[in-house]
Amino acid sequence: MSEFVGSRLPRTDAKAKVRGQALFIDDISFSGQLYAAVVRSPVARGVIEGLDSSALDELSQVKGVFTAVDIPGCNIVPVVLRDQPCLAEKEVRYCGEPVAVVAATTRDMARFAAQKVVVRCKPMEAVLDAELGMAKDAPKIYGQDNIFSKYHNQYGDVDSAFGEAAAVVQAEFHTPYQEHAYLEPQGMVAVPGATGIEIYGSMQCPFYVREGVAEVLGMKLSRVKVIQTTTGGAFGGKEDVPSLVASQAALAAWHTGRPVKLIYTREEDMVSMSKRHPGHIRYRLAADGQGKLLAAQVTYILDAGAYSTLSPVVLWRGTIHAFGSYQVPNVWLKSYAVATNKVPCGAFRGFGSPQILFAVESAMDMLAAKLGMDPAEIRRLNILKSGDFTGSGQQLESSVGIGETLEKALEKSDWNQRRRLFEQDNARQDNSCDKTKKKPKWIQKGLGISTIYYGVGLGSAGHKLSRAGAYVQLEFDSSASFAVGTTEMGQGMTTVLSQIVAQQLGIDYVNVRMDPADTSRVPDSGPTVASRATTVSGNALIDACRPIRHSLFLEGAIMLGGVAIEELEIRGQEMVFKDSRQPGIKISQVIKGCAEKKRQLSGHGWFKVPSMDWNAETGRGKAYMTYAWATNIAEVEVNTQSGEVKVIKVIAAHDVGKAINPDQVEAQIQGGTVQGAGYGTMEEILHNPAGEMQNTNFSTYIIPSSLDAPQVEPLIVESAFEQGPYGAKGFGEQPLMGVAPAITNAIYHATGVRLTTIPATPERMLAALANLNEE
Repeated sequence: MSEFVGSRLPRTDAKAKVRGQALFIDDISFSGQLYAAVVRSPVARGVIEGLDSSALDELSQVKGVFTAVDIPGCNIVPVVLRDQPCLAEKEVRYCGEPVAVVAATTRDMARFAAQKVVVRCKPMEAVLDAELGMAKDAPKIYGQDNIFSKYHNQYGDVDSAFGEAAAVVQAEFHTPYQEHAYLEPQGMVAVPGATGIEIYGSMQCPFYVREGVAEVLGMKLSRVKVIQTTTGGAFGGKEDVPSLVASQAALAAWHTGRPVKLIYTREEDMVSMSKRHPGHIRYRLAADGQGKLLAAQVTYILDAGAYSTLSPVVLWRGTIHAFGSYQVPNVWLKSYAVATNKVPCGAFRGFGSPQILFAVESAMDMLAAKLGMDPAEIRRLNILKSGDFTGSGQQLESSVGIGETLEKALEKSDWNQRRRLFEQDNARQDNSCDKTKKKPKWIQKGLGISTIYYGVGLGSAGHKLSRAGAYVQLEFDSSASFAVGTTEMGQGMTTVLSQIVAQQLGIDYVNVRMDPADTSRVPDSGPTVASRATTVSGNALIDACRPIRHSLFLEGAIMLGGVAIEELEIRGQEMVFKDSRQPGIKISQVIKGCAEKKRQLSGHGWFKVPSMDWNAETGRGKAYMTYAWATNIAEVEVNTQSGEVKVIKVIAAHDVGKAINPDQVEAQIQGGTVQGAGYGTMEEILHNPAGEMQNTNFSTYIIPSSLDAPQVEPLIVESAFEQGPYGAKGFGEQPLMGVAPAITNAIYHATGVRLTTIPATPERMLAALANLNEE
């Protein structure tokens, strides 16, 4: 293998996971270990009048019950606004909120004991609807208006543009909660020691966990060491909330002086851990007679739940993406993240973008229908190009691959012909169910499209966290290890970063190992979110490899006859002359020469995202260092008798800058697309009027199975990002983001039904079809 970057190499962690050798958090135990369980609020909002644990008095296996008064530090788990307690103290704000932690000698006893503790609450009027929570007479559960954060963006003359428009569409859109459905529930082990405490767990942001535990225990950061174990999925759901889980385990460990393991059940994970924010969007869009966009007017409301967690930055990302991947010269937007007495919402793949993009892409199709245009053509006319300005005022300088994704997807789908064929087939009058026919009349087929973009990294709103550190050690036997502050949670980061290190050092990819994320080994590198790991950690690793490469070139130049190092390059696993005038030398020989002469074969690296000039007051400016782009084309079948929607195929074209590992890119596209199909067609969390979650396991919260998954055809576009490692830019969240609107647009093509609320469940479809027939 001459080149590692760009090659379809196997995952570095695949064998260990398949063989059961990878250690997840519940595989790890310590001598003298106790088990913890959490006592939770029975009401959505209420005053805590007391806690009765007398039923545990005779249970010798129970080693302690700990409440907010037992917290030695500050009863806050810090995220953005510092409003969420580790344990509720005076008031509970959602069903399932943690009130106490029980420690016992066995897991079963800990969970049994937690069920026996009675939380006495005086119920209070709850806020269960975000829009109603903004009303002046609503109960005040946060500040004076229940609004955690809000943004505004106004540019141009929106009123005049709407007045002059040839076509205007408007609608209200609603999107649901979405459960992360990671295979491994939340879990932590806290191990107290003489100099501090160690935390092991399933997480994607070890430095967040370190800060949370230090805050609750009243310790210095240097006394808290956090080590990530193999993590069985996250999708954003292990960004903010693991700090809460770790603090609960740490509190019990601090008091008992023994290691404590806390593993959530699936039910309590679903009841209490963060979700995708439900969205309510009022969207108005205008175009001229040729389909050129003139203006957009948007109100975007997110239901944040009981505590702010990451809602301010989730809302910010959604706000930046509120005008889609299009040129919109006149814009008006107001967005809000609102407190309610329901489970707090936080990070989820797409981070505020899927909700608003459902509205954007639906409105674009509605506008095309009103103008009598093809949905693909109106997008082709309006998509952003290099040199254009986004709706938030950022000029795009390079790496704008949206046009290529559109054309590749249209070609692959045979868009024009298949749309016509479906229309002709749907219009036929044969109502029979003759099995010799292609399909009965009540099966309608459609083809829908979406074109989207995604800001890579934390952006201007998270610029304080936009850095990454790395350490690389090259050994004399041509193997290497490295450590970074970002985490592997199933997305393939370990594999991609190993390829970058192998390429930089000219060693065999199979001889590169990534060490577990450990806060004592690498500097704070911010969270592993926002599709940033490949970009920031990749650049940090390249920086860490620089002193090692310098040693290799110095030694190689001597071994090749005292030539200038500028004449040489690393090609595959050899050091060769750039002009190939004579044979080179194997890197393994060069490495041995460096080791014998004690040349530097280790290095620390750092990468900091360049500053941006987004203006919080105006809502305009440079928001992200670059954008990834995508086009999705979905084919659906709708059973108009049962209301069932079957997603047959999704063609997904993504501009990723550079595919470090095409197999991993395609896997991300496939997985994200299926997750997006679930969001669009079946995933929905329900609450009763008291604010209690009704579907708290996978028998009632429905996610796509292998039989529901559509055929996914990934298409890779590479519009290089100059500041990315080898031109790569993150895109891991993007595969989910545009799938739901592509599906609902296909439903409209098949049936004439325009869904403004997802998911497209059979019940919702039947109601919409009935309304269509009555019109």
